[in-house]
Amino acid sequence: MGLKGHAAIVGAAQYKPERYATAPRMFHLEQVADLAARALADAGLQASDLDGLVINGPHFHEASVFVPAMAAEYLGIAVNFAEVVDLGGTTAVGMIWRAAAAIELGLCQAVLCVLPARLAPMGPDEDPSAMARSMRFGGHSTNFGAPEAEFDLPYGHMGQNTGYAMIAQRYAAQYGYDPLALAKIAVDQRTNAQANPDAIFLGQSLTAEDVLNSKLVADPLHILEIVMPVAGGAAVIVASKEVAARSRNRPAMITGFGEHLGYKSPSYAVDMTRTPVGPAAQRAFQMAGLKPSDIHAAQIYDCYTITVLLTLEDAGFCPKGEGMRFIREHDLTWRGNFPMNTHGGQLSFGQAGAAGGFSQVIEGFAQVAGKAGDRQLKRCDQVFVSGTGGVMSEQGALILQGA
Repeated sequence: MGLKGHAAIVGAAQYKPERYATAPRMFHLEQVADLAARALADAGLQASDLDGLVINGPHFHEASVFVPAMAAEYLGIAVNFAEVVDLGGTTAVGMIWRAAAAIELGLCQAVLCVLPARLAPMGPDEDPSAMARSMRFGGHSTNFGAPEAEFDLPYGHMGQNTGYAMIAQRYAAQYGYDPLALAKIAVDQRTNAQANPDAIFLGQSLTAEDVLNSKLVADPLHILEIVMPVAGGAAVIVASKEVAARSRNRPAMITGFGEHLGYKSPSYAVDMTRTPVGPAAQRAFQMAGLKPSDIHAAQIYDCYTITVLLTLEDAGFCPKGEGMRFIREHDLTWRGNFPMNTHGGQLSFGQAGAAGGFSQVIEGFAQVAGKAGDRQLKRCDQVFVSGTGGVMSEQGALILQGA
C-alpha cells in the first residue's frame, strides 16, 4: 500500500526571507494569489489547470473557517479536493503527500499547496501586541482546559527553546554530547547558504567557535543553533504524470511518505531521544523501495541543531547514539559526501513560520530539477525530506525521485 509515484512536484515559489520589521505586509489572500501565480509560472501551467487546493487554515488572517473556499474564490478556481493542514513545521511535508494521494486517487490533476507567512495589515480592532504575547509561549496553548496550560507552562516549560533543550539534555545523559559536532551542523549549513542568493545569512560566514561562543539560550543550546524567525511564504504545485509531462521542469516524483505523532508536549513522550520521524521515515523508505544509503541529498528540518542530530539517527542514516560521530566524519555541505540542507537550512536560510518547512521541500525539488544554481549537486535523483512540528511532537518524511 502507498503511493505509486504517479504524482510529482512540478513548480514552486518562495518569498525571499526578510526580517519582520522590513518585510511588506500583505493580506494572506494576496499572498496566496501571488505565490500561486509565481509557482504556476515556474511550472509553465495555468490557473485553469488547478483543481485541488491545500492550505494552512488556523493562522490565516482573514478567516479561521471555510479558508479553502475563500481562497479558491479569490483565485477564481473550482476544486475537487480541498484540505487544511495544521501540523506546525511538518505542515509542508503533510501538504505534499496529501496532494499526491488525492491525485493518485483520481480526485484531481493539479494541486496548489500554499502557505503565506508574511504579516497581514492590522485591522482597526486588532491588538498590535498580540503576536508578541503569543510568541512568548511558542506553540503551547494557554487556553483553559489545555493540558499544557496546567501542567507545562506553570513550571517554566514555555516556548520551544526549553523543550528542545530538555530533549538535548536527555540525549546527553543517555548517549553523551559533543558540542563541536552540533556546532558543525550550523557551520556546514551556513557554508551552503553562501551559495544561495536568497538566504537571510548570505555573506555572513560562521565558525564552530562563533557558535559555541554565542549566547546560551537554553542549556545546551546556543542562539546560533536556533532558527531566526523571518517573514516569508511558499507555494508548490503537485501534479499528475500527465500534467507533469507538459510542465517545464524535470518533475520530482513523490514516491514515499510517512507521518507520525503521538503527543503534544515532550513531557508525555515515552522516550524523548526516539522521535516520531523514526516510524515516519521507515514508512517512506519502504514505500519508495529505497534505503537511507540510496539518498543523494537530505533536506532535514532544522529548527534546532538537536533536531537534525535526532533525525539523522531515527531516519536510519546512522545508528542511535552515533549521530555526532556521523556528523564529524561527513562533509554536510553541497560539495561534501553527505549533502544536507543544501540551501542553508532554516538555520541559515531562515524560518518563515509554519512555511519554513517548505524551504526543505522546495530545495529538494530544485536539486532534482537541476535548478539549484551554484549549489547544484552533480547528481541528485533521490532526496529525503523531513518536517518537524511542535517540540519533536509531529514529524513527517518524503522521498522525492527524479523522473
